[in-house]
Amino acid sequence: MSYNIALNFEDGITRFINCNEGETILDAAYRSQINLPMDCSDGVCGTCKGSCQQGQYDLGEEYLEEALTEDEAEQGLVLTCQMVPSTDCVVNVPVASTMCKTGIMETTGSVAEVNLISPTAIELKVTADADIIFLPGQYVNIQVPGSDETRAYSFSSEPGSRELSFLIRNVPGGLMSSWLVGGAKTGDQVKLAGPMGIFYLRPVERPVVMLAGGTGLAPFLSMLEQLKARGTDQPVHMVYGVTSDEDLVCVQALQAFADAIDGFTFKTVTSSPDSAHPNKGYVTNHMQDAPLNGGDVDVYLCGPPPMVDAVLGYFREQNIKPNSFHYERFTPSVAPQEAA
Repeated sequence: MSYNIALNFEDGITRFINCNEGETILDAAYRSQINLPMDCSDGVCGTCKGSCQQGQYDLGEEYLEEALTEDEAEQGLVLTCQMVPSTDCVVNVPVASTMCKTGIMETTGSVAEVNLISPTAIELKVTADADIIFLPGQYVNIQVPGSDETRAYSFSSEPGSRELSFLIRNVPGGLMSSWLVGGAKTGDQVKLAGPMGIFYLRPVERPVVMLAGGTGLAPFLSMLEQLKARGTDQPVHMVYGVTSDEDLVCVQALQAFADAIDGFTFKTVTSSPDSAHPNKGYVTNHMQDAPLNGGDVDVYLCGPPPMVDAVLGYFREQNIKPNSFHYERFTPSVAPQEAA
């Protein structure tokens, strides 16, 4: 038996390794040619200290208190030279990936589909040439064909498949948008680098609130795919906000998730006063159904900067401090000469 271990480095890069039963994380990383920090490998120096974000493991009893205190172990800190996983795990490594003689993974893929699903959103489907393992919610950099520029896009597909999908904002004059709408063809090659990012779904152990703005819906679609596959016994509620009615996309997909995932509900909101949508305003105006649970809730938020700031302000005003709050801001990019 073996386990998938995600190593999250402080520069945002994630590398996945395979760890055999009874093998330490440090040894598995070395076997994958990733040199995690280490001086002694005997649980004495504490150089290899990191933290486990999810998963089960055993640390044994051979390490010294000076290397890892009891309080640190209770808080999820680990010594990778002693940590032996018994499930898939996510481990934070407090150094840059380059310090471990590794870096971002790169692969190629071919365009399978390009769909203009609304005037403001494009669905890109890519068939990868090699497996790309990622945590639901993470992103990759995609190089715009014919240029040296890259753009960062969250996966909207389920982890574990070479069939990748992305939900991309259609930016007028944008370099990637212009290529997708005007020049992309089935079979075109694209270069992908990743995965990256600390915005990903943690173990669902309490109610979850998901707040999405525009194409910030993308990482949540990946998270919901995993929840659909694994199930959950906790309520999960999403508020998905856009500017106008035509910006609402993937609503049928959300309804399919609601039909398939026990406890998942969602609400769509439009901010335009001219909208015919029954729910007008901003996501913060429609939190009535969110299971905030007096703060015993995990909140995930992805949207443009003004939305993120507004939601952070809402929780401060309501004097609610969630158990955990994970958020990601995104800003559409255009080519420099087009931005002038």
